[in-house]
Amino acid sequence: MQLLAILWPAETGFISINPETGTTSQGETLESALENLREATELYLSEFNPVIHGKPFITTIDVKINQP
Repeated sequence: MQLLAILWPAETGFISINPETGTTSQGETLESALENLREATELYLSEFNPVIHGKPFITTIDVKINQP
């Protein structure tokens, strides 16, 4: 099963999330963050059977930030 993984830098390493299941993890490197997310997602899926309706559509949005 192929699921989405989103990663972004943190103060120490990377944070990772799988939006289809809501599982999150972290790691010191991209590789470890992905591996930790894979493990967390597999554990989640062994307990719950989410209904996934196709692949998500991912895009970006621009937002305005009012700065003093």
